[in-house]
Amino acid sequence: MVNEIRDIFYKWNKDGDFSGVFSVTKADAVIFQKACGYRNKAEKLPNESDTLFAIASGTKLFTALSICKLIDSGQLLLQDRIWDILRYDLKAINKDVTVFHLLTHTSGIGDYIDEEVFEDYFDILRLYDNHPVHKWVSLEYYLPMFNELPQKFEPGERVGYSNAGFILLGLVIESVGKKTYQQFVKDNIILPLNLSRTGFYPMNNLPGNTALGYIYNEDNNEFITNTLYMPIIGGSDGGIFTTADDMAKLWQAIMSDAIFSEAMRKAFFTEHNEFGLGVYIREEENRKAYFTVGGDFGVDFFSVYFPKTQIIASTLGNTEMDASPLFKQLFKVLG
Repeated sequence: MVNEIRDIFYKWNKDGDFSGVFSVTKADAVIFQKACGYRNKAEKLPNESDTLFAIASGTKLFTALSICKLIDSGQLLLQDRIWDILRYDLKAINKDVTVFHLLTHTSGIGDYIDEEVFEDYFDILRLYDNHPVHKWVSLEYYLPMFNELPQKFEPGERVGYSNAGFILLGLVIESVGKKTYQQFVKDNIILPLNLSRTGFYPMNNLPGNTALGYIYNEDNNEFITNTLYMPIIGGSDGGIFTTADDMAKLWQAIMSDAIFSEAMRKAFFTEHNEFGLGVYIREEENRKAYFTVGGDFGVDFFSVYFPKTQIIASTLGNTEMDASPLFKQLFKVLG
C-alpha cells in the first residue's frame, strides 16, 4: 500500500510544483508523508511535516462539529429556526431556514461569495474593495454582505453550497455558546483534543513555522503572498490554520466519539444529497469517503477519512495547485 500511495502522489506531482504537506495515516501510524516546497519563498524556508497551513473552507468542519456538539448536549435542535435563535434582523433571509438547512447547504439564502455563479477570484477582490480585509474581525461584520440578498431557492428545495450559511451557524454558536465563535472552537474542539498546532491566527501576526500562501502573478511572472487577499482572521466559513497531524487527530476523535455521542456521529455522517451535517460524503459502488475541502488565494486543501480502510489522507498546500486529481486517485485505492 505504501508504494501505491507514493506512486499516486508522485504521478500527481510529476512536475514537482506541489508546495505543502501530503500525509496518509492510520491509527496514529504514518503510512506516507511528504513535505515539499517553501513556507517562505523569499527566505527559502522549507515546508515541514508540522508546518501550519490555512485551510480555507476546511474550517466548516470545525463549525459543523461545534454545532453538533451543542445539539448533542441538548442546547440546540436541528429543526430550530435561525430567526428564533439570533437577535439580529435577518431581513431577506427566509424565516423557515433551520440549523439543518444550513448544515446541509439547503437553505437557499443569498451568499456573499456565491460559488455557484462567481467566475473567478476577481469577484472576491471586488467584494474586498467595499469591505477591506483588515475589518473582517467579527462575524457580525459579515451580515450586511448577505442578509438583504434575494433568496436563491426555497429552504430544502435543493443543495446550494453556502458560505453565508456557515457564517449564520457561527453566529448561532456565539448565541447559544455565550462566547465568540473562535473561542468556542478553541475551548470545545482544539484544547480538549490537544490540537496543539491549530488555531485562528491574525494574518498580520502568524506563529512561527506557518506557511505563507502564494499567488502566481502572471504580469510580473512571480509569486506574491496572499496577505492582502485574506480576511484578517478566520471566521466560521473559513480561515483556521492547522497541520496534517492535527487533522489526523481530529478525524480519529470524531470516529472514536471523543467529540459527541455515537448517535450524533451517526447523524453527522448520514447523507443528505452529498452532505452529512457539514461534511462531504462520497459513495460510489463499494467505496465511501467522508471529507472536507478548502480553496482560496494561496490555499488548496482536502482532508478525508475512508471508513472501510480507516485511513486518513490530507493535503495542505500554500499555492493554488489543484489537489482534486490526487483525491480521486486515493478514493479509488483507499475508499
